[in-house]
Amino acid sequence: MPRVQEHSDHPEGGRKYGAFQTEIYKDGLLNQKLPTVTTDPNKLEEQARKFLGVRSFNYVAGGAGEKATMDANRLAFRQWKMIPRMLRPTTHRDLRVELFGQTFESPLLIAPIGVQTIFHQDKEIGVAEIAREIGVPYILSTASSSSIEEVAEANGDGTRWFQLYWPQDNEITKSCVLLSPKLLRRAKNNGYRVLIVTLDTWALAWRPADLDNAYVPFASGIGDQTGFSDPVFRAKFAQKHNNKTPEDDIFLASREWEADVFSGAAHTWEDLELIKAEWDGPVVLKGIQHVDDAKKAVEMGMHGIVVSNHGGRQLDGAIGSLEVLPEIVDAVGDKLTVLFDSGVRTGVDVIKDLDQSMGLAGIKTIADCNRSMVRRVQYGGDTISSH
Repeated sequence: MPRVQEHSDHPEGGRKYGAFQTEIYKDGLLNQKLPTVTTDPNKLEEQARKFLGVRSFNYVAGGAGEKATMDANRLAFRQWKMIPRMLRPTTHRDLRVELFGQTFESPLLIAPIGVQTIFHQDKEIGVAEIAREIGVPYILSTASSSSIEEVAEANGDGTRWFQLYWPQDNEITKSCVLLSPKLLRRAKNNGYRVLIVTLDTWALAWRPADLDNAYVPFASGIGDQTGFSDPVFRAKFAQKHNNKTPEDDIFLASREWEADVFSGAAHTWEDLELIKAEWDGPVVLKGIQHVDDAKKAVEMGMHGIVVSNHGGRQLDGAIGSLEVLPEIVDAVGDKLTVLFDSGVRTGVDVIKDLDQSMGLAGIKTIADCNRSMVRRVQYGGDTISSH
């Protein structure tokens, strides 16, 4: 688990996150200015629907099958209740954690989300810029609509990691993990520190919201920038198609990139040896939900795992990620770094996650997290999910 720095007082220059609430009230009272984005997590989806096109909204909001896994993620959080403690020295709170040798101001990361150009014209570079401003590490998706260089420039002196959708072609994999001679220099110059290998998306799921509109962005080149800019993919494409570039035939290039990245053919644990040989930094496996797989990750020499079901977008009817987090932490939490996603919507959700995984309610530092501060209680209303 992330190691935590102990501090007697709020760290010098630390961010005062509570000031954001004060700013909202101040802007409203003095400038008649309301928040652009709703502060109500249960209204975010409704607001997004108003501003996004149907295809874009369905792509980001949709899940696998009947969305049972999405429901499970939210219900898992709803069924754990905070047990607050009082009269503790919590005036100055320190949220800093250490991950892979770096200290961060909070335990939050921006998860890898691809094809952001269908949501906003600023694409991934806009989010990467904001990530730097607020001190949160940014994880770039393989399915990005911005280039590695563009994101690095926008992120500046921020922290950035790279997420890999694992191609079947080993030569392209080597290039994607940025260790061919040319791309090794590219990686070092652009400062991506940690490799996140996504395990649960070697084939796209059955997603009715996309299927009903016959829409997948990758088919038209959206989110294929990593492949189209990759020298190995470009060379093989040119050799196969009479010196064509991906830009000469977007649809053909898209099909070939998809066929390799979302091939329908699964990798094996033994294939991780290639990743280890071709990446000289921390390697984290994303998509772990079983204790035995977590133990296998330790055996294979991984530096970390992400307990995740892809936010319910890949396998319908799966268990909520929070349900399995405690047993996975108990099994391997002292051997590698355990990260978490799927179902998180609020700050309280983050606290519940940390309570389960670091085993906060009268919390001064992240080190104070423990399971005595939450209890599993199911009320009648908890059977309703807000996704």
